[in-house]
Formats: sequence, C-alpha cells, structure tokens
Amino acid sequence: MENVIYGINGPVVTVKDTSSFSMMEMVYVGDEKLVGEIIGINSKFTTVQVYEETTGLKPGDPIVGTGAPMNVTLGPGIIDNIFDGIERPLKAIEESSGSFIKRGASVSSLDEEKKWQVKITVNVGDVVDGGQIYATLPETPIIEHRCLVPYGLKGKVIFSSGDGEYKINDKVITVEGEDGKTHDLTLCQKWPIRTPRPVKNRLSATVPLITGQRIIDTLFPISKGGTAAIPGGFGTGKTMTQHQLAKWCDADIIVYVGCGERGNEMSQVLYEFAELIDPKSNRPMTDRTVLIANTSNMPVAAREASIYTGITLAEYYRDMGYHVAIMADSTSRWAEALREISGRLEEMPAEEGFPAYLPSRLSEFYERAGRASVLSGGEGSVSIIGAVSPQGADFSEPVTQNTKRFTRCFWALDKALAYARHYPAINWITSYSEYFTDLDPWFIENLGNDFMEYRSKINSLLQEENRLMEIVKLIGTDVLPDDQKLVIETSRVIRVGFLQQNAFHAEDTFVPLEKQKLMMKTILYLHSRAKHLVANAIPISKITELGLFDKLTKMKYDIPNNKLEMFNDLIKEIDDKLATIS
Repeated sequence: MENVIYGINGPVVTVKDTSSFSMMEMVYVGDEKLVGEIIGINSKFTTVQVYEETTGLKPGDPIVGTGAPMNVTLGPGIIDNIFDGIERPLKAIEESSGSFIKRGASVSSLDEEKKWQVKITVNVGDVVDGGQIYATLPETPIIEHRCLVPYGLKGKVIFSSGDGEYKINDKVITVEGEDGKTHDLTLCQKWPIRTPRPVKNRLSATVPLITGQRIIDTLFPISKGGTAAIPGGFGTGKTMTQHQLAKWCDADIIVYVGCGERGNEMSQVLYEFAELIDPKSNRPMTDRTVLIANTSNMPVAAREASIYTGITLAEYYRDMGYHVAIMADSTSRWAEALREISGRLEEMPAEEGFPAYLPSRLSEFYERAGRASVLSGGEGSVSIIGAVSPQGADFSEPVTQNTKRFTRCFWALDKALAYARHYPAINWITSYSEYFTDLDPWFIENLGNDFMEYRSKINSLLQEENRLMEIVKLIGTDVLPDDQKLVIETSRVIRVGFLQQNAFHAEDTFVPLEKQKLMMKTILYLHSRAKHLVANAIPISKITELGLFDKLTKMKYDIPNNKLEMFNDLIKEIDDKLATIS
C-alpha cells in the first residue's frame, strides 16, 4: 500500500499506519519529491521533518522512502562551491530555476559531467583497507583531492582503470571484499551527516591554530582541532571576526556555514572571498573554501541540518590529511530552528522554550572537532569556531551557557567595545582559553620562554587597569599615585596599540607571532623603564610629554611585518628620550 500524508504542521508531516520506514531515514514527500527525514515513529504515526517549504502539500500526497539515512555526496567539486543546508549546489540550481530555489529542485550535489585528471595510487593485487587513498586528482590548484576506500571495506584490488580522465561516477577500481563480493569504487561516496567519520586515534591539542589576530594568538589561543565560541549581541562583530579567522588562520581548508544569517552577510562573504588572495598560495581564497549558505529566509528545517552537513564535509577533508577550520555562524539561529521544530512536534519545552535535548545536540556537534591520526596516513584536524547570538547580549541564556560547557575557548564580544569602534571587540576580562597548558610547550619551543613571560605581564597590567578604573570612576585619576597612573597609561597602549587591530590595513590585518612577541616586548620595556623613573620621583607627566606612549600605539602600522629589525631602533629611541629626563 502506498504511504500518504495524514497531517501537515509547517515543516512537520505525519504519516498514518506505516511500518515500512525506519528512524532517521531520508524520504521524498509529495509529488514534487521534497526532501525529508524520519524523526519519530510509533504504532500509530510516523513523523517526517521536511527540509523544504511545505506550502501546497495536502493529505493524501505520497511519501516514498529511500532506505538510507540523510546523507551527503563526498567527492571532487566540493571546494569552491556554494551549497544550501542539504548540499544542493546553489550555482547549479540558479542555472536551472533562476534566482529563487524551486521546491523539490533536484540537482546533483557535484558536477557529474566534469572530467578530472586522475592518478590511481594502488595496483591490481594490492590489499586495501577502509580510509586508504586509492586515487588522487587536483581539485583546485592548491588542494589535491584524495579518494578514500569506504570505511568497513577491506579486500584485494582486482581491477584498475589506470591513470586518465574520469567523471565522478566512473568506475576506477574494483575491490574484492573479504566476504567474496566485488565493490566498484568511483571518485565519490555517500556518508550520513549525523554519523561522525572514524579516525585511527585522537591526538592531544598541542599545536596552535595561528590566526594572525593578536588578542587571540597571545591572550586566548585555540589549538588545531580545538573548539571556540564567539558570543556577542547584535552589531558586535561576530561575523566579521569569523571572516578574519577564515581569511587568515593557518588551516588548509575553510568550511563556512551561514546558518540562519542575513542574506546580505552571506553575499558579502561570497564577494569578499572571491576577491581575496590567499597569502600562502597567492591564489583566490575560494580555492580552499567551501560555503554552505542557509540564510534566514530559507526553510527552518534545513537550517538544523546545515551544521551537520558542514561538519561532515570538514571531516571528509580531515580524513585526507588536511587541517580544516569550520565557521558556524550562528549556532543560536540553529538552536532557534530546533526550538521551532520542537514546538511543532508538541514536545515539552525546557528553559526559554528550547527543547530539553539542546545540550546533547550542541555536544554532538562540538565533540566532532579534534586533531587525529587518520586512516589514510599522517594527521588531520577539524577546528570548530561557533558564533552565538544571545538576545540582548545576555550571556546567561541557554545557548551561550550550554556552548560554554562544550568549548574550551570563549571569546566574549563586548557591546561597549564595539560601539567605541574597538575591533575585534573581544573583552579581555570575561574571555578565556583553556588551551594554555596544552599549547605552552609549543610556544616555548618556537618563541622562547619570554613569550609566556610577556603574555603573563600584559594580562596582569590589564587586570590591574580594570581594578583601577573602578576607582577612577568614583574619584577621578588626579588622586592616583604616579605608579598607578603609569599602569593606566601602559594599559591604554596595550588596548589601542596591541589588542585593537585594523582588518583593512595591509600590515595589521594579519600579524605573525614574532611581531606580536616584539610588540609586547617593546611595550613592557617602556613600562619597565618608566616605572624605574617614577620610583626615582620623576613625574609621570614628564614621561608622557616625550610622546613615546603615543608612538607605541602606532608601531603596528609603522613597522612592516617583514622589517622586524626596526623594533631595535624603537627600543634605542626609548632609551635616548628617557635619558633626557633621567
């Protein structure tokens, strides 16, 4: 008997009297074959979550099962592409249906007609195992795509087509499994989005993800394979901070998920990334970027699936031996999609109407990050940086609080800093990183013990300034002794000259670690010399009149990233000018 729709409630559809479906199975709904997923089964009804607009569906319309879970196609052509939340290519859809996505648009996720120059890396008679590389091809000029034997398959290669040009569905090798069955392998494979891909073994977080953003690399570092949350109210710069990280962090591949964000922000990403030149390869950034655009006007249910699609694509490239960074912007919009669907399902709401399983869903997502030895050989990593958009910048709301439980970096954006045009608006008092003990050996080996010393002193000065500003608000700065005025003056240089960073300045948009270290060293050197003079009864006003503090706020622009020897001249100038008043 044909399965038909019994009831419709927004994206939630029910089917009566059926036992032919299985939990989490992908189905096609209605005559237009809208994509859906089974999310509930009982003796009376089967509940389907539809990933497209359900307007026009009616009871009696057919529902057809696929016998497989919700999955994505993994193969060459993913990079430099723009997908929606369920891996449908938006460029191809635009060509077939115009500027707006038609319901039930059925377009192959990857270009099935394009030919790739393939090199087969195994020979007939070789024994292959799951995760092993059997073919390579140039996906973009800077990314080599490595085709992997599907997990769970082990056997002997009994056929090889040899090197040549092939489409993604052409057979390139045949493997005879241990069970005696033959398996034809093409250039692509399927993988269910809610199932993490296996690795050989997980590695500890001992290598930093270098971003070129001073406040992150120095005060709140994240490791490769780490997790970070960027919470902030409207207008505090969450999206722009993620853009900076996507452009400059030293990951091999970027997966950017626009989850429920405004369409104009996503279009800005598309235009910027197309024009931006990758500093490592001098090629367009799009040559190592995957974009998943599920904007606020797209179906809610597909928003819920989009971050799983993104993390699955990231894991696929990790398994090839790449370091991948995934930007989820924003997980609050994703949680709102969960809340809306939960309401349609008439589930019991928890705090602020979110479903009771919100924490477990967040943990499922963030725990798929990590650095690992992969089955193809070598190592790869997936680093997750998730933006959180709490309403009214209230960090006590459920999504922010639960995200803090599952991430080890918390880069709290501050509305006051953003409105003062201090970017990135990361508040150095409320933010934190739990990666220090893991990453300190790497920093010591590559930058020396003094890097840790400088960071500690910078932190202490900022904490001291925060304490002093409470006093200043009450009674003003005039009553403070000169040594405390010096702390406030040095902290101003740290805030304006070091922590504040200009994304539109060629020398300041990305700063190498060595320059970051020398900037800290110079600021602390001036502070130390000035402190000595103040202790010898020289007024702080005389020291500030020399203009050295103002000069240090501009050194980020004045000293190019490739002329670090100029810091020696700056330290000599500090000595010379201070000598005139000592």
